[in-house]
Amino acid sequence: MAKVSSEQLGREPIGKLLVKQAVPASIGILVMSLNVLVDSIFVGNWIGSIAIAAINVVLPVSFFIAALGMAIGIGGSSIISRALGENNKEKALRTFGNQISLTLLVTIVMVILGLYYVNSLIPAFGGKGDIFGPAKVYYTIVLYGVPFLALCMMGNTVIRAEGKPRFAMNAMIIPSVGNLLMDYIFIYVLDWGMEGAAWATTIGYVLCFAYILYFFLSKNSELKLNWSHFGLHRPILKEIGALGFVTLSRQAVISLIYLLMNNILFGLGGEAMIAVYAIIARMLMFALFPVFGVTQGFLPIAGFNYGAKKYQRVRESINTAILYAAGLAFIVFVGLMIFPAEIAALFLSSQPDMSALELAMNTYVLEHTPSAMRWVFAATPIIAVQLIGAAYFQAIGKAVPALLLTLSRQGFFFIPLILILPNYLGELGVWISFPIADVLATLVTGYFLRKEVRSTLVTAKDRL
Repeated sequence: MAKVSSEQLGREPIGKLLVKQAVPASIGILVMSLNVLVDSIFVGNWIGSIAIAAINVVLPVSFFIAALGMAIGIGGSSIISRALGENNKEKALRTFGNQISLTLLVTIVMVILGLYYVNSLIPAFGGKGDIFGPAKVYYTIVLYGVPFLALCMMGNTVIRAEGKPRFAMNAMIIPSVGNLLMDYIFIYVLDWGMEGAAWATTIGYVLCFAYILYFFLSKNSELKLNWSHFGLHRPILKEIGALGFVTLSRQAVISLIYLLMNNILFGLGGEAMIAVYAIIARMLMFALFPVFGVTQGFLPIAGFNYGAKKYQRVRESINTAILYAAGLAFIVFVGLMIFPAEIAALFLSSQPDMSALELAMNTYVLEHTPSAMRWVFAATPIIAVQLIGAAYFQAIGKAVPALLLTLSRQGFFFIPLILILPNYLGELGVWISFPIADVLATLVTGYFLRKEVRSTLVTAKDRL
């Protein structure tokens, strides 16, 4: 795969360029998703269903802190992409330096608070009953590695903004492979249980950080910082904050959804129902990797060409990204509709010496997961419009519409639905909330994207 420089983002054919950007992004997301998926399979088979539920409880807290790094990364990378498109190298450097300083400051404070309130946070996110003990073990160890993860998420988006998707892909693959190897050693060989799973995850974060640090210190990066770039600069912080708030809000909503779902499902079916959701949540991360890859590949292309005022290329990138993402989403949809039971079975232990509790939980999960999975992914073929549309506004620096459209699917539609429908439809009300929210958010995003393209990207010459 040929190397892509930032200048090529404004020259190469959009279809070819999107493939160059999206394929490495998709592979990286695939490996990370497989990491989460296989990690859950290992934990389920070698520790038990309770362990899967415990990790699901911890994820929203660690993800939210890591999302701070992702938010700072995506917000700053939008500035960097446009600055490189405008040939303003100094602004790109100052932005990157501010991203690093801000990520370190914010995540370390959040880790300290997270450790201090550990006994309150875990039950609040559904870590009750038999889940609390293993969840606390996992949470405490993983939280120490979260600042490394936040720096990785931030740095990865900057690598993409430079037009170096292969390095961004490597940064996602290395820690994932390392985590799985550590899983095998710590859980299977050394029998460390939840502690082993936690240390394997934390070591994966550190490996990712080491690789990203190598990239920026080597000649591969165009962004060579000096100490003056690390000083916090208010205008840049304000712009990073405005654009990064979009990503942070999305991740905050995801954490809130985990909190609500874990508590609602615990009330409907106890620990076993949380285990059902844990499997579905892993598939939500894993199954849509090609769609998310196209979205990640689209961001620097749209941002660079918008900064360079090449609006026809921006329009072409939107249409091509939606076409590619929709086709991939349909393939995912077909697979999930045909094989939900087989997928659920992968996560469950088949050892003959299982306890009665573990056997009962496995039976419950196998009975309930397939129908739930089909409902959750029922609207998958149409979500490309929503994802690409929201990403476009973020790429061009329009924070308010990007925020509103990003929150529409999970915040404005999904959360009210899961608070209302289960009161009337029970468990079914939870699962059908997913496709209803997808359809409503897609309709809203499609309307505003079409309106924006007509008013901003269609020039007088294009109308003739």
